[in-house]
Amino acid sequence: MLKRKAFLQMLLITIIAAVTVLLLRDILRGQIGDRIVQFLIYTFNLNNSDALLIYHYLFRNNIDLILLLLTLVFLVILSWFTISWFTKHFDEISSGMDRLVEDSEDRISLSPEMEFMENRLNTIKDKLKRQKKAAQEAEQRKNDLVVYLAHDIRTPLTSVIGYLSLLGEAPDMPVEQRAKYTHITLDKAYRLEQQINEFFEITRYNLQQIMLEKETIDLYYMLVQMTDEFYPILSEKGNTTVLHADENLTVYGDPVKLARVFNNILKNAAAYSCPNTEIVISAEEIEGDIKIVFQNQGNTIPPDKLDAIFEKFYRLDEARTAGTGGSGLGLSIAKEIVTLHGGTIVAQSKDNTVAFTVSLPVTN
Repeated sequence: MLKRKAFLQMLLITIIAAVTVLLLRDILRGQIGDRIVQFLIYTFNLNNSDALLIYHYLFRNNIDLILLLLTLVFLVILSWFTISWFTKHFDEISSGMDRLVEDSEDRISLSPEMEFMENRLNTIKDKLKRQKKAAQEAEQRKNDLVVYLAHDIRTPLTSVIGYLSLLGEAPDMPVEQRAKYTHITLDKAYRLEQQINEFFEITRYNLQQIMLEKETIDLYYMLVQMTDEFYPILSEKGNTTVLHADENLTVYGDPVKLARVFNNILKNAAAYSCPNTEIVISAEEIEGDIKIVFQNQGNTIPPDKLDAIFEKFYRLDEARTAGTGGSGLGLSIAKEIVTLHGGTIVAQSKDNTVAFTVSLPVTN
């Protein structure tokens, strides 16, 4: 639109200039010539022959030069109008670019013929806003990680220091009691190490420093092996697992990372299941995706907390932290791994039933 308008405007000015020059040429050779002669006679008191001679000498014989000068004048005028017209739009663009960095929700508005540039500037502005927001969110996540880590390691670290201080202040403590406190201190130290390792792991996922080593996985065998490994933990509360899956079911992914996902989900189910209940695990292929569902009987999760449980360091029940041993990073790590595989993980809960559904593409 801008090119067309500029072309038409320049064409119009050129046509007007050409017509004007041609008209002046005819006028100078017609009645205007007689008027010039009469002007010379009455103004300078010349006779007709002298005035006619001056007219021919100054005007008629130099008509081509006069027309050339007029043409140059029109070209200058044309250039001035053209430059002014383009400068106006350059000023608009410059003003629009200045508004790119403004912290304002207002859209950039230019003249109608600059609509294409207006759209481009608004697109750039939207992109810059998204990048700024993403940077702010990343910075906030980093700050939150530091705050949460400091909060989470404080309790086990305080316990370790407390027990070590107690052992140091009581050198004559009975051997059995000293062994007991030493065992508790070591357990707290291991838990602290686990939390720090998980913190660094989730940080690596956030920084996208994790590379997947994908291969075709025997999903049925992986789930069977996992349920066998969890038998001692589940039996403490009388819980059991039931697996419903095709023995030939496979999925394409990183076996180590996906095993971590399923372990984290099953660990969460074991920690929050009601005693003497079943944890049902099902897996099937549905429309090109593998759906793996972990369902357990437990307290209903409020709808407003279903998404929050995948956030870092989030716990439904802070009072159960010591009992479950959770750092609040397990489900967050699981979500990061599933997302890297191009899949999704969602939680659903109603009527004292909690279900985690992992969807993974069948092939790469």
